Amino acid sequence: MGHLMLPIILVFLFLLIFVFAVVSVGMRPGKRQKAVHSRFAEVLGMPSELDADHYGADGRLVVAQDESLGSLKMILAGTSIGRYLQRMILQSHVQSSASTILIIMLSAAAGVFFATWLTTSLLLLAAAAALGAGYLPLAYLRFRRSKRLAAFDAALPECVETCARSIRAGHSLVAALAIVAEHAPEPAGVEFQEVIKKQNYGLPISEAFRQMLDRVPSKDLQVMVTAFLVQRDTGGNLVEVLDRLVFVVRERMRIQRDIRTHTAQGRLTGWILCLLPVGLLVVINFVNPGYSKTLLNDATGRKMLYVGGGLLVVGGFIIRNIVNGIEV
Repeated sequence: MGHLMLPIILVFLFLLIFVFAVVSVGMRPGKRQKAVHSRFAEVLGMPSELDADHYGADGRLVVAQDESLGSLKMILAGTSIGRYLQRMILQSHVQSSASTILIIMLSAAAGVFFATWLTTSLLLLAAAAALGAGYLPLAYLRFRRSKRLAAFDAALPECVETCARSIRAGHSLVAALAIVAEHAPEPAGVEFQEVIKKQNYGLPISEAFRQMLDRVPSKDLQVMVTAFLVQRDTGGNLVEVLDRLVFVVRERMRIQRDIRTHTAQGRLTGWILCLLPVGLLVVINFVNPGYSKTLLNDATGRKMLYVGGGLLVVGGFIIRNIVNGIEV
């Protein structure tokens, strides 16, 4: 295999250089994009730098930007994976684009695959490591999304209560939302400010709320938006509805905390069952070097490792679904 090492390394380096070149070109804003955003900044008093809010899940602004940012973004805009990545970026509030995230995922997978293959000569192990490395950027987006959604849900009851008090004091719904946007912590304050901003620009309040639901897929927020829209169309005592909503949301959060406490043992069991075999293998080989040499070099031993690793992953997912499958 020695005579094949140099061509493989050269191909790997070429792929890395090509990927980073594509990333650098794709992240550069085009002339039309700069001109349009600068004009909006002058008229609306917005900041000049681009943020992730411009990459909306509804595609309104994405199409306008993709016209000057290369064919890759245009292709991704019409695919399900592109729309999924766009939605994850929007909800995680990361300043990036779907094409950039996809290129990072592919480059990480390719780099780890070649590195693992060249060091171990195990094709299946290299493929598994490449899948894990390629998933890491998406896992980061999901982590940011879950943290942001949890922070929003934690602040939502206070926001609804502030809105109810403001309406009870005589303010209109828009004025009450402006008060909430001014005093609410991030990310709730930022999202309500976005609703007020779009409503001031002429967008109907119902559409502004629907776009907010695209950015923040919260069940409690969906109930609040439904209450606003129903009261807007049919009338009724909105303050009473909001007061009941605050009570329901806080009770739901309390039940969720109780469930998380009662399922803590199940989560710990899952982590122990998944990490204990790997940890023991590492410790044993550290104490007694070469202990697993036969297992790694023999074809049957490698198959046993593959099957065992696959069963660990499947078991971890099953335990996770059981523990997190309780809906409130």
